Amino acid sequence: MLAFALGANAGSAKVIKVLPHFLDLKGRAAVNPSLFDRDAYQAELRASPTNRSALRFDVQWKAAYYEYDALTLRIECKGMKGREPTKTTLERPLKLGSNFSQWTAVTLAGDQYQNFGELASWRVTLMSGTNMVAEQTSFLW
Repeated sequence: MLAFALGANAGSAKVIKVLPHFLDLKGRAAVNPSLFDRDAYQAELRASPTNRSALRFDVQWKAAYYEYDALTLRIECKGMKGREPTKTTLERPLKLGSNFSQWTAVTLAGDQYQNFGELASWRVTLMSGTNMVAEQTSFLW
């Protein structure tokens, strides 16, 4: 029975959850640890662009370490700076070593964030070499 359960996970790489968060001028996504306070603070940062310093994507993903030699987390973002569309891609190599889900944070900051503008849509993919093995997109992608 256990062998059947482990075999059912073969090819099970996936992006489980993507949480884009604005960071304030001190690099915080929230002032307090509660989810309610985080969401309220994010609404405050959304309404006040001058109080933001970066955009962080917190990505929960899962991939069996025995299926892949190496994976890369790729985040493609589309935005608007004034009336001009913008586009950027962020990548981070991932450390495999667990069959459990893991969280990885990738931050768009500095001049790259200032030149990007407002986030309109995103796509997060898990890449094995040039092959996409998992994907999650925002509604507008």
